[in-house]
Amino acid sequence: MAGSGERAARTRDRLAALLADASAAVLGTAGGRAAGVYLRSGTPDVLRLAVLAGLPGPLFRSWWRLHADRPFPVADAYRLGGPVVLPNATETMRRYPQFAAGLPFPLGSAHVPVPGGTRPLGVLTVLCPASPDTGDELFDRGLLVRLAEGLGAELLGLAGGDEDAVRWDEAPVCVRPPPGRTARPAVGRFSWDPATSLVRADDRLHALLGRDPGALAGTADALADALAPAEAHRILAALRDTAAGRPPAAPLSLRARDGTPRLLDLWAADAPAAGPAVTGVVVDAGPAAFAEEAADPLPQGVLCLDRLGLIVYANPAAARLVGRSREWLLGRALWDALPWLTGPPYDDHLRAALLAPEPVCFHARRPAGDQDGPGAGDWLAVSVHPGTDLLTCTLVPASRMDPATGPAPGAHPDQGAEPDDRSMAPLYRPIALAIALTDAVTARQVSAVVVRELLPAFGGRRLAIYLLQERRLHLAWETGFPRGFLDPFEGVGLDTRIPGVETLTTGRPLFFESMAQLGAAYPGLALDAEVGARAFLPLIASGRPVGSCILGFDRPRGFSAQERTVLTALAGLIAHAMERARRYDSEAALARGLQEALLPRRLSAHPGVETAGRYLPGTQGMDVGGDWYDVVESGDGLALVIGDVQGHGVQAAATMGQLRSAVRAFALGDRPPDEVLSGTNHLLIDLDPGQFASCCCLRLDPATGRTLIARAGHLPPLLRCPDGRTRVLDVPGGVVLGVDPHARYPVTELVLVPDAILALYTDGLVERPGADIDEGIAALRLALAKAGAAAGRRGGTGARSLAAVADRLTGTARLAADRPDDVALLLAARHAPPSVPGRHGHRAAPAHGP
Repeated sequence: MAGSGERAARTRDRLAALLADASAAVLGTAGGRAAGVYLRSGTPDVLRLAVLAGLPGPLFRSWWRLHADRPFPVADAYRLGGPVVLPNATETMRRYPQFAAGLPFPLGSAHVPVPGGTRPLGVLTVLCPASPDTGDELFDRGLLVRLAEGLGAELLGLAGGDEDAVRWDEAPVCVRPPPGRTARPAVGRFSWDPATSLVRADDRLHALLGRDPGALAGTADALADALAPAEAHRILAALRDTAAGRPPAAPLSLRARDGTPRLLDLWAADAPAAGPAVTGVVVDAGPAAFAEEAADPLPQGVLCLDRLGLIVYANPAAARLVGRSREWLLGRALWDALPWLTGPPYDDHLRAALLAPEPVCFHARRPAGDQDGPGAGDWLAVSVHPGTDLLTCTLVPASRMDPATGPAPGAHPDQGAEPDDRSMAPLYRPIALAIALTDAVTARQVSAVVVRELLPAFGGRRLAIYLLQERRLHLAWETGFPRGFLDPFEGVGLDTRIPGVETLTTGRPLFFESMAQLGAAYPGLALDAEVGARAFLPLIASGRPVGSCILGFDRPRGFSAQERTVLTALAGLIAHAMERARRYDSEAALARGLQEALLPRRLSAHPGVETAGRYLPGTQGMDVGGDWYDVVESGDGLALVIGDVQGHGVQAAATMGQLRSAVRAFALGDRPPDEVLSGTNHLLIDLDPGQFASCCCLRLDPATGRTLIARAGHLPPLLRCPDGRTRVLDVPGGVVLGVDPHARYPVTELVLVPDAILALYTDGLVERPGADIDEGIAALRLALAKAGAAAGRRGGTGARSLAAVADRLTGTARLAADRPDDVALLLAARHAPPSVPGRHGHRAAPAHGP
């Protein structure tokens, strides 16, 4: 919220409380595991996480700030103004690979825009365990939309109706989720004597298993069946191995009969002669909290964390293993209390335990230090068991692990890593950038991805990308530099002594920790600022120079060895993407030129008929396609043709060119549409290109409006009547061309009344992945009804208006970034002939459809 001083602080507190209540309501009613709210920020097109419920903020720092143009579900929900529901990891990876790479866990999510005035105020996000289904029942969409609407109304009320005042520019407020129901005790203990097979369980284990004290039959088989009947064989084998001196390397992850996750830990007694040979502990890490002192006597370490990462319980064994007192551990965040257990890759393990339903097991090494104790410098086997309210962690000394499965010597993580963006960025940004660059096709798209991914990762504010052309560097993209500052450097040769050139010619990156350092290295070089730091990176792909990249920072800063290495690697990724994009641009231009050469430069004209055609190449890939359209003078009338050859590429384009020539030849002979299609069908079969084609052909008499239509596996035409009514013509058709030499193509006759519009189109205009094609045709029909309102009016504007209709109908396809197919569209509008005596001296009567 905008404001200052004490009033701004109070407003901010009220806003935080409002958002926290909204997030808690989502968790309480929508069944989510975590929730959050993104709001607009003071930076244009940047959303900031304002509140996070059920997750610790430091572990999710990379998602605190999000650009509205990123291919993320939150950004799409905000930009498009509609909910985005992802039921599971498969759907998430299919639609949002970058988001899935950052959170590669089996989770489901929903992202609902918070409505404001002219645009959303932000986005309400909820995460939950994954669903194997399509997601229709994952969330109650109506409930989430109502919650988002209510939040939007309260935000506007708090801002006095000023939607521009609703913004957030601080770190997120992290809140605990509503507590779950208190359940049975979470820890139980038993002992087993392999000689007699007698099991003795304490009261806590009986309560955990839902049995009355003493009701558990005293055998190993009965115990295994009560713990996890589907995994009884694992339990019995582990008991036998432990009795033989081979305890499990880590606690066993089990599932109870009702699906409740459990851990079973076993160890051999120190003095078998004094009692039973095997002791075991069962940990139920569901929604229950540990009963007070329940895990105190356990020999392995047990820690409990709340969902914000605070340690709420530690038994004496855990305190001993980590070298800290219980009193010191309680109430501290895990990353503050045990920094050696956080940072990459441990943050990923903790995120998995917070978001996914399965236990997470890994190894960690506790470093030696000031608080040395038993196990200092030793490896620990760590198991983290998820829960609705708590995470349960068990720590087992590495000495209990089988040597064959223990960690390799020296394979310990770096010590002292800070769990913030600076440590995570060098490890994760190359992956994020590489994934993002896979979707970038043109040089402009590559540059936009670099700006979006690279600058935030390292705190940069300026970026320029130069590409090498004919031994000169030309600016391809820049952001953040003063207006006109880079103009003198446009087109500089490779013999110029400036850092952007020398980094490319030498192949070495140049790092300047201050502007004074840069000025001293290059006397006389014009500088864009007095304070800051600069990095000049060579863009080299497979040994070939591509260009150079300049990163600018507002303040002096150092560049660690790790950062220099990562930036150099990122420059390599950018270079390969740029080279691929430039090759795509040149090849695409050549392919489009071939496509345009095969399509008609102009359409045959007739004073009584207006025509307009449009062709749009597919946005995915650069292959030429097989869509075509044509208008041919045929006797006293016109033949209108549209078709689509199967596939893409040179073969499809060549076949399309042959079919277009054949159709023109048959149509020029004034043949009816069925004969045109039959002749073309025989020709395609004789050519035997291994392809088939759909086609729609009609012959129109402009004077009478009589129209004959035949189809070969093509989509039905649309007809817009002068009164605005629009319908799909029910035109019977035959099979596609090139399949059956005996195919017949029935002819349908109708009369096209003056000022009516016929629309012929290919499937690229109406077909979308995951949607029924009938829905696309219905949408096109409605668009034609609206766009064709002025097309039939004469007065010197008819041709222009029909062209405008074609532009509007293809506009949606032009904007669809995921449209894989080409689009061809052909429109025809008939006007009334002059009312004079003669053969054509009367207006045609309104026609009935087919």
